[in-house]
Amino acid sequence: MKRIIVPIDFSEHSEFALEAASNLAKKYGAELIVLHMLELSNAILTASSDSLNEEAVFYLKLAEQKFETFLDKPYLEGIEVTPIVKHFKVWSEVNEVANEHDANLIVMGSHGASGIKEVLVGSNTEKVVRHSDIPVLVIKHNPILFDFENGVFASDFSDDSVEPYLKAKATFDKLGAKMHLVYVNSPDGNFRSSPEIDKRVSDFLKKADGDLENFENVNVVSDYSIEKGILNFANLIGADVIAVATHGRKGLAHFFEGSVSEDIANHSTLPVMTFKI
Repeated sequence: MKRIIVPIDFSEHSEFALEAASNLAKKYGAELIVLHMLELSNAILTASSDSLNEEAVFYLKLAEQKFETFLDKPYLEGIEVTPIVKHFKVWSEVNEVANEHDANLIVMGSHGASGIKEVLVGSNTEKVVRHSDIPVLVIKHNPILFDFENGVFASDFSDDSVEPYLKAKATFDKLGAKMHLVYVNSPDGNFRSSPEIDKRVSDFLKKADGDLENFENVNVVSDYSIEKGILNFANLIGADVIAVATHGRKGLAHFFEGSVSEDIANHSTLPVMTFKI
């Protein structure tokens, strides 16, 4: 893990993300790219008048001053930190910054139970998740104890989930976390018999891994809903992070059935990591 992108708006939840990212950076010797999006209007950016140009410069200078205070944190000592101020209005362009700097992970803060759509400005975390080619880690709380030992990867074991599974597996290996695979059998999903699930999981692992060595790490649970099954299982094993797959630009609401991944991101008290299908 070479570089970690941390989009911020200087809020408390941005600081939670920054501290979490700093812990990962220290562990893996990674550089932090701390990114602030001004979202200036096109009128200001394309203006020819001196007054509007001065306004754009003012906001840029103000952001630079805020960076000085925001990045003056003891937990950042010894970490290479690169602050970047952009005037993008489209948060999907965070992915372009990540690609430009060859980043491995994006870490963002969220307001927890109030929803992934209520982070930073509007639904910016959701926008980043939709367009990101690399994993996005959503942080809900102050990372007092931040260490990934046990992670849950929830899957329906469809062909679409093979690539996210392989990405999650590689990421968990880097984090030193044990991956617990979970399939939830529930009335609100496609309920299957035990033999049907075993065959589905076996076919999936043969395609993804080429063998069945990970079969023993697959947990089949029954619950009233897929979301409840995932959250209850994560709580049962004392998980440190929950990983889910997303359909990229189609949005969080297309994971499994309905809005399961969005619900997990909204209601989980644990960090949630997304992997694009």
